[in-house]
Amino acid sequence: MPILQDYTQFNGRHWETGTIANFLAYTGAKAPHTGNPYSEALLMGISGGVVMGYFSFAYDGYDPICRLLTRNTFDPLDTMLARLGVVQHRRHTTNPQKAVTNLIDTLENGEPAIVWADHFSLPYSAMPYDDGMWGMFPVLVYGYDEATDTVYLADRAPIPLTISTQALHVARARVKKDKFRILTLEPPLPEKLPSAVQAGIWDCLRLYTEKPPKGSKNSFGLAAYQHWIKLLTQPKARLSWAREFPAGRKMLAGLMGVFDSINCFGNVGYAERDVFADFLDEASVILNKPALNEVATQFRQSGAAWDALGTAVLPDEVPMLGQMRHILLQQRDLLHSQGSAAIAQIGQLKQVEKAILKQSETAFPLNEQEVIAFRANMAAHLEKIQGIEATAVTNLKAVMA
Repeated sequence: MPILQDYTQFNGRHWETGTIANFLAYTGAKAPHTGNPYSEALLMGISGGVVMGYFSFAYDGYDPICRLLTRNTFDPLDTMLARLGVVQHRRHTTNPQKAVTNLIDTLENGEPAIVWADHFSLPYSAMPYDDGMWGMFPVLVYGYDEATDTVYLADRAPIPLTISTQALHVARARVKKDKFRILTLEPPLPEKLPSAVQAGIWDCLRLYTEKPPKGSKNSFGLAAYQHWIKLLTQPKARLSWAREFPAGRKMLAGLMGVFDSINCFGNVGYAERDVFADFLDEASVILNKPALNEVATQFRQSGAAWDALGTAVLPDEVPMLGQMRHILLQQRDLLHSQGSAAIAQIGQLKQVEKAILKQSETAFPLNEQEVIAFRANMAAHLEKIQGIEATAVTNLKAVMA
């Protein structure tokens, strides 16, 4: 069965932008300002750039969840492709055998196939099946060998990933809307690049300063920082951390969500501010606006402040929390360094993760006053980040005016 033997594109780090960057690199598309493949940073900026989004959830039978958005998630894939003038070729079927035929046809045509797969079902995610949890994201298939029961994937890791044909089937079939979709692309139109970059920057600015397309304004942008600071420092506030993430297992689960959002979920740290800074450096050339380099420096400073927050929420000074931070990082780094070969190790780390969560129910290492001080320290880190980003956003708007 078909395998693209010359496939070597594994630089993509995020589901949407990384998968598209890998596809365009393989098919030979070159950015006009560099003569090199379109960078993931450029695609990220065009799709809407970075953002601050704060959300918390509590579902019966689950630990409470704190989730941060580090990038624009309002339809980023279609947005970036439309802005670049990319023609999309989509194939969609509900028939399992037809889905395999479409995939093989795409590969035999010499193209990798962008497919949507459930993150929780992919074996290298090492997550137990749960009827209530799913997340469909695009990944790139570049080989499908029924004789050896092997599918070859590019998905966030700098090395090839492999799973069985049945595992791919299960992951692709998880959600009806995305079931068995295949996407291939025509090259971007070079003349569209300047307007695409400008549109991405203005999307980013609007999400920082204006009401979002959906949801509460308090959940996005500069306002979200003040909202989260309030929830950390005012115990009686609705959805405060004192109520939603009290000392014990619930607090540890909330801290894990914060750390994961900054360092692990679809990115490798710095809340993606470093990626956006790289985009602004490219944008300075594309738009002939050298002042964007200074704004890029400010977002790199923000990235360092986000990194410090990540360490502060799971610090080594509190051994239980520090141990959890290292476990989360090990899982991320094992996927990046060993891929599918690390499934067993990642699974073992997840068992340790569960054990620590269980331990925190009766042996949480912070007393009441220490918890209050801990939340205040988180708020201080957020105030620093907000100050840096408020300045960066003001300067970015001035440059683009």
